[in-house]
Amino acid sequence: MTMYDTIQEMIDKFHMKAESDAKVREKLQGVTKTINIDLGSENYSMKLENAQIICYKEGMTENADILLTSTPENLQALIEGTLRPMKAYLTKKFTVKGKLEDMMHLKSLF
Repeated sequence: MTMYDTIQEMIDKFHMKAESDAKVREKLQGVTKTINIDLGSENYSMKLENAQIICYKEGMTENADILLTSTPENLQALIEGTLRPMKAYLTKKFTVKGKLEDMMHLKSLF
């Protein structure tokens, strides 16, 4: 079983949040960023554009603005809340590479 559907569910929740929360829409309006998720055995990419996630697919996009690296198990634990984001980051179970400004946009996605 892959994380594809789980990530799609997160994207769907983000879209609902963006539709119902004017602050989120306003904050992300005009923002375009590419995101790669490297889970070792599986890789995904997507594009954040004007408060919408588009082009979600398996595989990596060349020259992405943000690279998230983890494992399927750690990502699932983050989603379920059994692994706290700060602990995951400090213990290097989850790494994020990109410009600080770009990474700040990730907070809106979760």
